[in-house]
Amino acid sequence: MTITRLLIFLSGLIFLITASAAAAVQNTNNDAPERILIHAGTLIDGSSNDTRSAVTIVIEGDEITAIENGFREAADGEKLIDLSSHTVMPGFIDLHVHFESTTGPTAYMDRFTMNEADYAFRAAHFAQITLEAGFTTVRDLGGNHVNTSLRNAINQGIATGPRMLSVGKSLATTGGHADPTNGWRRGVLEDPGPDMGVLNGVSEARQAVRNAYKNGADHIKITATGGVLSLAASGQNAQFFMDELEAIVQTAEDYGMHVAAHAHGRDGMLRAVEAGVHTIEHGTYMDEAVMRAMVERGTFYVPTITAGKWVAEMAEIDGYYPEVVRPKALEIGPLIQNTFAEAYSFGVPIAFGTDAGVFPHGLNAREFEYMVEAGMPEMEAIKSATTVAAGVLGLEDQIGAIRPGMQADIIAVSGNPLEDITILQEMDFVMKGGVVYKGD
Repeated sequence: MTITRLLIFLSGLIFLITASAAAAVQNTNNDAPERILIHAGTLIDGSSNDTRSAVTIVIEGDEITAIENGFREAADGEKLIDLSSHTVMPGFIDLHVHFESTTGPTAYMDRFTMNEADYAFRAAHFAQITLEAGFTTVRDLGGNHVNTSLRNAINQGIATGPRMLSVGKSLATTGGHADPTNGWRRGVLEDPGPDMGVLNGVSEARQAVRNAYKNGADHIKITATGGVLSLAASGQNAQFFMDELEAIVQTAEDYGMHVAAHAHGRDGMLRAVEAGVHTIEHGTYMDEAVMRAMVERGTFYVPTITAGKWVAEMAEIDGYYPEVVRPKALEIGPLIQNTFAEAYSFGVPIAFGTDAGVFPHGLNAREFEYMVEAGMPEMEAIKSATTVAAGVLGLEDQIGAIRPGMQADIIAVSGNPLEDITILQEMDFVMKGGVVYKGD
């Protein structure tokens, strides 16, 4: 290389280094967190039983950095959001949604007429609706892997929705509640295996969990008993043996995942609790033995009252559900609110979850109304969807409360939900991770 070429090369290299350094400085400046001040008229912080009045929440980037008494004026470089006439709370957490599903008479035919891309776009729409309803974190308890891709898209900022945890495909036994071929004619797809979430025996149980992990699931969901909306006769029979349940739970724990168990019937529910599942979903025919086991083991109950009420109401409409589903919906649906009341009185730990998708997405906050109707005080109902639900997910140091160091997931409503819980169904303001999605 000649001296001239060497000088040209060095000059170009110096230019590139200088330009890169300047770009890095510019990016650092652009990425510097904007400080946001929120004037909160009434603050429910998600962890305390007390409220605070007239406070300023300070946010930098995606994090809450301070809560100050009084309404501090915004300085240069600070943005003020005035919620001084609102009740401000942490973003809600729904532990049981299905973004790939929606209720309706065509739901069973959709599997044959919709492509995976159709499900994906529809799921993204439901995710945005749910976020705007004030639910900034959800646990999606089963679809066909679109839910995991949607989680990733939201995390990457290319889709709008709540923070998501996904189970991918629910696990079932052959003919069980989450066997996707129930009701199909022979020859369409016979005997799906662990790669499709259908298992029999300990070996396949372990394989199904490992497949879910490989496919990106955060946690595992099993259908421990029959269900209402599956095309099968029983809505409550036990559908796993103890060795299968124990294999699922042990394998999930090895991979850092916990297990949620759909369960209506008593026997399958008790087996699931004794095997070590983390949550029981629905819990319709829970009895005292199940409740006692849940209290002793710290198993959480996720009641989904809204879904029960919805299916019972829709089952009255001719043609809304297939005939094999209709009697199950009429029998099981109306019972869940009463089960909730008994479980709450017994002292079973309860966390918020709705089964949205069984009823229209965005109506998740109806669950608060039904919980309060059944005897849970308003503040406890709110905390079931904040600190309690965050603890179930193991994210209590990140979400579910308004305090310094937590994610800036903040919502607000007009009025006082401790006097009228139904106002939570009319969300005025939603922020997730310091970004405003509604009511700026």
